[in-house]
Amino acid sequence: MKIAFLGLGMMGSGIAGNLLRAGHELRLWNRSPEKADALVAAGATLAATPREAGEGADIAFTMVADDHALLGLLEGPDGLIAGLPTGAIHVSQSTISVAAADRIAALHADRGQTLVSAPVFGRPAVAEAGQLWIVTGGPAAALETCAPLFDAIGRAVFPVGDTASAANLVKLCGNFMILATTEAMGEAMLLSERGGVPRTKLLEVLQGTLFDAPIYKIYGPLVAEQRWRPAGFAAPLGLKDMRLACEAADAVGTTLPILHIIRDHLEIAIEREGSDVDVAALVSALP
Repeated sequence: MKIAFLGLGMMGSGIAGNLLRAGHELRLWNRSPEKADALVAAGATLAATPREAGEGADIAFTMVADDHALLGLLEGPDGLIAGLPTGAIHVSQSTISVAAADRIAALHADRGQTLVSAPVFGRPAVAEAGQLWIVTGGPAAALETCAPLFDAIGRAVFPVGDTASAANLVKLCGNFMILATTEAMGEAMLLSERGGVPRTKLLEVLQGTLFDAPIYKIYGPLVAEQRWRPAGFAAPLGLKDMRLACEAADAVGTTLPILHIIRDHLEIAIEREGSDVDVAALVSALP
């Protein structure tokens, strides 16, 4: 397929590389074009604008930081929407708000295009290995068209409905649970350590009993070793996601008390440790 791929950060680069290795024709765009050098050397081409990237594409993938970045590359005379042909599919893998996803779906519909939301679970190494978990929302026909592409970049796909933004809501719920679990591990390890049992020993017990799951294997060592850098999931992005989860909760008239603790701890961690730390640093805010 002819694929436009926009957004070559730590996650996007790995995803794009797997699509290229699967034999697809990739045209790339990134705000910092030098990040495309390795993929261009491997056979991709580089576009000067999002519109140019989308021209003639069957499918466009985007993986950027937030609502603002995504809408910025989609809209306007040089935007992706202006370049994509009628009938093209936009696969949005960014963690964005439910409201933004609904707005983007409407913008595409006005041009005879389709939005598929396909946010992912997995850190950069998982993306590079093509082993992401992918949550999808969008029309069934569009999801079927994208299925071989999802096979190239992920280990499993979880469709959650024919409304694209449903996948974005699930992603926000999942990220909330990741950070809630990290907060719980940090609190438990603080108690354990102050009671005379080392953090690593507690983690050994947890992982050997009821908590032998990826979330504990990935974030447990980061919390136990207080290893905040390099950031696989940057704290400012985690804070952004918690704000979006709060907005989603407000929109449906519910509250998430634990989320407010997480948000406060992320803000403290970023202030104390810097903006380049992993979300696991939120436990550094514990007294």
